[in-house]
Amino acid sequence: MHSQIMENIGDLIEHTIGERIKELRVAQSLTLDDLALHSGVSRAMISRVERGEASPTAQLLAKLCSALGTTLSALFAFETKDASPLARRSEQRLWRDPESGYLRRSVSPEGIGSPVDIVEVEFPPGARVVFERQPSDRGITQHLWLFSGRLELTMERGAHLLEPGDCLFLGLEQAHIFHNPYDEPAHYAVIVCRTKV
Repeated sequence: MHSQIMENIGDLIEHTIGERIKELRVAQSLTLDDLALHSGVSRAMISRVERGEASPTAQLLAKLCSALGTTLSALFAFETKDASPLARRSEQRLWRDPESGYLRRSVSPEGIGSPVDIVEVEFPPGARVVFERQPSDRGITQHLWLFSGRLELTMERGAHLLEPGDCLFLGLEQAHIFHNPYDEPAHYAVIVCRTKV
């Protein structure tokens, strides 16, 4: 029963994500071919994502977001008519990366206009996610604060092993690899600042 509910929620979020990508693309007067050229994602895949027919990975969404001048956090922060400064846990959006299995929770209240987004992540044992260099994300920064487990983060300037309580600062434009080669999940928060400096 619980897995069926999660599957239905996942389908709904994927459909909403597809609509949001199309909305951003159209607002910038980009064709599918334009977005494919700027993102490195095939036109066919973008079309499938926009129609809610594909389960996009975190890496694919990051490429589309960069080409559209937004971030994953902003993509998941859907506009609401009744914005509230309080985001109840039961109302926070969940999304699971179909490739790595990591679970992402959008913690920040939506629609309040803050340039800071807080995301909670459960990163399973053995999971690995690669984010390629995205020069258009220059100036957008994030803090990664590990609560439990261990996590290896490799960036262009070297690798870091994070242990509980550690906090790492990095820019989104850098290529980076999240890897959990350990037996227990890594649980952490990501605080993204979308104000470019």
